[in-house]
Amino acid sequence: MTSGRPDRRPVFTGASGTKVTWTDGSAEEVDAIVLATGYRPDLDYLAPLGALDPTGHPRHREGLSLTLPGLAYVGLEWQRSLSSNSLRGVGRDAARAARHIATCLSRA
Repeated sequence: MTSGRPDRRPVFTGASGTKVTWTDGSAEEVDAIVLATGYRPDLDYLAPLGALDPTGHPRHREGLSLTLPGLAYVGLEWQRSLSSNSLRGVGRDAARAARHIATCLSRA
């Protein structure tokens, strides 16, 4: 991102530390990844990173990953409250996730 606007890209094929690998095999250093997955989480690509439990649900506490520093989720059912997966509640969870990610970036 050089224009102050995030790049929109298809999902990456791998991630390690602060680098992601794209489908063409190229790797790139990133500050943040925003995944927009729709109404039902489809997070199988996180399984190789240890981010999912045996049932396929994210390993998190109130939306903050327990396995990958700097990874946060929003919109998960009962993430922090009954309204976490609705427009009514996702904003609060997104604000918390953004603060967490900003803190992780400031430490880097």
